[in-house]
Amino acid sequence: MAWQELTFDVSPALVEPLSEQLSEAGAASVTFKDSADTPIYEPAPDASDLWANTCVVGLFEAGTDFDRVLALIQQDATFASLPPYRITDLKEQQWERVWMDAFKPICFGERLWICPTETAPPAPDAINIMLDPGLAFGTGTHPTTALCLAWIDQSDLNDKTVIDFGCGSGILAIGAALCGATSIAAVDIDPQALLATRSNAAQNGVAAQITTALPTEVKGELSAVDCLLANILANPLIELADYFSTLVKEDGIIVLSGILSEQTALVMEAYTPWFEFQPVAEKEGWVRLVARRKTG
Repeated sequence: MAWQELTFDVSPALVEPLSEQLSEAGAASVTFKDSADTPIYEPAPDASDLWANTCVVGLFEAGTDFDRVLALIQQDATFASLPPYRITDLKEQQWERVWMDAFKPICFGERLWICPTETAPPAPDAINIMLDPGLAFGTGTHPTTALCLAWIDQSDLNDKTVIDFGCGSGILAIGAALCGATSIAAVDIDPQALLATRSNAAQNGVAAQITTALPTEVKGELSAVDCLLANILANPLIELADYFSTLVKEDGIIVLSGILSEQTALVMEAYTPWFEFQPVAEKEGWVRLVARRKTG
């Protein structure tokens, strides 16, 4: 099916009413984009941060009567005059194929590779994680994931127990299993992430080592492990510090990422009562924190 986009450039105050009007006019989806260069990395709790200049994009089937759509929007008293807009055609293409063409094998450290399933591993004797782009919530390209994979590559996880909290595609859990971990609990708030993790784990032959669950299903039930990996965001990491401290054995390791460099001190402060930190690793403005659980 061919599609067309109707895009408006508006202020934050007009985003919600315009979104409602586009949906009522038959848009298959409505999305927001930054029309300048002011990224929002992590919104405040319970906030819906928007860019000062926001593009509201309605996706419509090709051949839509846009005169009718624009007339419907103008019926809303909020829009005495229409904001600037443009209509663009989306060329038909196989989006998974486009994604696959852009996803190439990547090496993390000395032995750990992420490879698309349709590509022969460049280093067959290395540790290769094969990912299906149709189910991947993470492929290692983001700096936070890359930092965690690099840590897994250089660490001794043989016979270790692990929790991957915020597992996404399961990429860290799978990496830990292929590097010798015997039992990994993969936890995420999104059921689709758990589905992706199970699928990817089976594809990589490590389904027996990895169990998946929602946080509500394991609250109070997880045993302390040798290593906890949490690649989420700074605010939830801070909020979960007390809970995470109960999930790591004495002398065990915690690996935290999803943290902007300017948030490092706040996260470290939250974990200092229980953990002793190793040197900070940074990549493109993001950091990875590694700390050992205090004994006694």
